Amino acid sequence: MNIVVTGSLGHISQPLAIELVQKGHAVTVISSKPEKQKDIEAIGAIAAIGSLEDVDFLTATFTGADAVYTMVPPNFAEASIRAYYARVGRNYAQAIQQAGIRRVVYLSSYGADLDTGIGLILGAQDVEGILSVLADVAITYLRPTYFYYNLYAFVDMIKGAGLIAANYGGTDKLVMVAPADIAAVAAEELTIETTGHTVRYIASDERTGTDIARVLGEAIGKPDLTWTVIPDEQMQRGMEANGVPPQLAADFVDMFASVRNGDLSRNYYRHPPTALGSVKLDDFAKEFASVYKG
Repeated sequence: MNIVVTGSLGHISQPLAIELVQKGHAVTVISSKPEKQKDIEAIGAIAAIGSLEDVDFLTATFTGADAVYTMVPPNFAEASIRAYYARVGRNYAQAIQQAGIRRVVYLSSYGADLDTGIGLILGAQDVEGILSVLADVAITYLRPTYFYYNLYAFVDMIKGAGLIAANYGGTDKLVMVAPADIAAVAAEELTIETTGHTVRYIASDERTGTDIARVLGEAIGKPDLTWTVIPDEQMQRGMEANGVPPQLAADFVDMFASVRNGDLSRNYYRHPPTALGSVKLDDFAKEFASVYKG
């Protein structure tokens, strides 16, 4: 198959592209960075250097493809993250139509079934809505859960304060996922025949914040590490004190509050994956320890 992968050589797109190449598919990887061309070609893929803001570039790159993996790269420099998502989503929809693509896999997020109270995930929900009008295209909306690597944000806090504190965690259950497990599901979806629009949740492990703190603490030599839940207002003030713009901080606070109150995972539990991924919290803890000690 001829498959286009967006997301350059990111956490998910790189292992996805490698797996597809190894399975004999012709893979084109889109990147906005010319310096990535050599790395893309080194894994056996074709580099398409251009911007997701350029519909003509997307259309030309998509043309002739049997399937396309789409995602919206994070861009916290945007004045409105939600408007940015919608803009890229519309570009994808237009390019998919103009190129005659019939199979699309979109990296969305758990919580995208909701239209309020989910902060940054509203952007993913908007893109699902934009793509939903493509009735003649088979689309799988991948909805991964809480990324393990979000936990790296606590490294400095653990070093400085000796604990984890956020407006979620503690006894709250977190449904977590590894990029490698997302890539494996994306590779499967891109290469199977299907029709219509479907949703597929992806997760690797389910643990409480307290469990997470214990496992990470043992990995870094701090077996007494704890996870404290703080009020939303305190989380907001702390993020702003660290230089996060107020609106972006509010979006993060809302998103993590929906982890705490269960809104993000409610539909996940109604439609759980048939099996969890292979990368468990204990596996990630080894990577976390390496970063922490590095």
